[in-house]
Amino acid sequence: MSGVLAAGTHRCDNVNAAVSAAVAAGVKWVDTAPNYARGMAEAPLRVVLDRHPTVGVSTKVGFVPVSDRRAAIRAGVLCGEQSRRGHCLSRPYIAWQVDLSHARLGRAPDLVFVHNPENGVSTRDEVLRSLTSAFEEMEAAADAGLIHGYGVATWTGLSSGLFTVSDLVSMAQRVGGWRHHFHALQTPVSLVHLGPVAETLSGSGPLHQARETGIRVFTSAPLGGGALLEMMTPELVRFIDPSATRAQAALRVVLSAPGVSHVLLSASTSAHWADALGAAAREPLPLEHLRRVVDVLGT
Repeated sequence: MSGVLAAGTHRCDNVNAAVSAAVAAGVKWVDTAPNYARGMAEAPLRVVLDRHPTVGVSTKVGFVPVSDRRAAIRAGVLCGEQSRRGHCLSRPYIAWQVDLSHARLGRAPDLVFVHNPENGVSTRDEVLRSLTSAFEEMEAAADAGLIHGYGVATWTGLSSGLFTVSDLVSMAQRVGGWRHHFHALQTPVSLVHLGPVAETLSGSGPLHQARETGIRVFTSAPLGGGALLEMMTPELVRFIDPSATRAQAALRVVLSAPGVSHVLLSASTSAHWADALGAAAREPLPLEHLRRVVDVLGT
């Protein structure tokens, strides 16, 4: 496969149990965020990460969990307006959140994503200014050994044209030089978000640009939070891969997309992980077949 499966924690009710099942199945990367699981996603991971030190972990900065707001205000890193918005990318808040994530995870995160920088902004100039400031703080954190690298996790920033992969790489080079620590993107790719797949097959778009510049791409919501499984008719499954289950057919399309390095999946049981890893173990779908899938389903 072009990509490999990683454990996401966005929709996990029991983070420890879900991630333990993923790691037991052979998953080597876990993605989380301070605001996941009602603000309780990071701390339960420490036990799993302590037992499995070779498993990579990524977290995020940006959204302010309700459980952390009073502490952030008391620390002087969050003002009233930012608290009401529930999102903050100021340098003081990022530094505070990185320290907190480091303590909760029990180690320096391998990646910290700037989480949805498009939140609350309306212009390209505004989001690029915010990202420049965030990148400056991320480079400082990396230089101090608090994180190993950083990236940008976005839902609509790339698809809306607010910024491009080239923008982000150029910004990282300006801020951190040629040895910058900007290493990854996170963005939705699925059967209902096929635009990036169509673009990369034509040699354009974020997946292609990331591949050309050595940026890793973590795709989110490959099963649409489970909703996609209801859309996977027997005819669609047979069209993608007659030997696949519904989940495998949907995952195979994302796993096969050129430029994808990790596909984040929130699965809670060993059976679900066995099914998903069955898709990841197969050869990528041929590019011509991938093009037919995009043509039939549209973008």
